[in-house]
Amino acid sequence: QVRFVESGGGLVQPGGSLRLSCLVSGTNFRLYTMSWHRQAPGKEREGIVLLNSGDDTTYYVDSVKGRFTISRDNAKNTVYPQMNNLRPSDTAVYSCAAGFAIRSTLEPAQYDYWGQGTQVTVSS
Repeated sequence: QVRFVESGGGLVQPGGSLRLSCLVSGTNFRLYTMSWHRQAPGKEREGIVLLNSGDDTTYYVDSVKGRFTISRDNAKNTVYPQMNNLRPSDTAVYSCAAGFAIRSTLEPAQYDYWGQGTQVTVSS
């Protein structure tokens, strides 16, 4: 059974930083492309960053490019988005997702497994 444990969310002031983590168990983590998606109140879910399996190439949407960095530790089966210079518009529930045999797509339907989500609130 594939399980996700997400952590690292919370309340942060504008300009602050958070590092989320997503621990994946029950599957061969190395074979999965990992991504993070977020959903703000009243808005559709938005894919924001991905890290491809195999070569660890990354993709960021424009709204987070230069502020967010994704990395993975295969020994710990964990993927980390480091989020810097956070803005109130980054407030959302953030969820990680794992997709087998996919590359370079943030299309939610392509992902096989999802975490439960963690709340990030950026406010003064």
